[in-house]
Amino acid sequence: MFAKIISLQGNQVTLQLDDELNMDQLQRFANGKQPTAELIIQDERLISPDQRKKIFALIHDVSQFTGYDERDTEMELKYRYYAKAGADSFSMSNCDMTTANQFLTFVLDFCFEWDIPFRTKLWDSIPTDYHLAVQCLRYRKCVICGKPAEIAHYTAVGNRKRNHTDHRKFSFMSLCHDHHFQQHQMGVKSFVIKYHIRPVRLSDDDLIRLHIMTRKRMDEIDEEATSGYD
Repeated sequence: MFAKIISLQGNQVTLQLDDELNMDQLQRFANGKQPTAELIIQDERLISPDQRKKIFALIHDVSQFTGYDERDTEMELKYRYYAKAGADSFSMSNCDMTTANQFLTFVLDFCFEWDIPFRTKLWDSIPTDYHLAVQCLRYRKCVICGKPAEIAHYTAVGNRKRNHTDHRKFSFMSLCHDHHFQQHQMGVKSFVIKYHIRPVRLSDDDLIRLHIMTRKRMDEIDEEATSGYD
């Protein structure tokens, strides 16, 4: 069902539905629960020249790494994207900006997963993108330059023993040795401002996967916190 947005005030949205809808229909859809709806805004903006340039640059890099023709590489990546995202086919000549950005992120994820090097100029949007910053941490890539990286805390752990620290409370950055050293020289606040970095919190699963914490240690910390209130 489709609708037009009539007005918007804070978190209150007034819609005009293309078809009539009554409460009985809503109750049937909701199976007796409180009816809810998902609002998806149609993106009418066309892919930008910068998005198109970055996507084709990535396709070129994947093609160079794999040895496949660029056209074949583009089609293979699109087929993988369609299968994963359940998306319809699109053209890079006239798709919308949202599709272009989602496909760009998908191709970057592919490069991370298969350790495919890509051009440094494509790293400019990664430091402020949460998903891609987490990918840098997962695959140990410097969020600034893409070189092999170390995991750095945004807030220093200090003298606390790391295996006794609840890292769920900390934010992280993925930095190569040179940039990690520069961060300590400059001070973390000046460093993140200079490189426009947004440090990120990691999920429990990522903390375990990256060997920063164990599930056992998380449970122990939670039990200690709970027992403190008894």
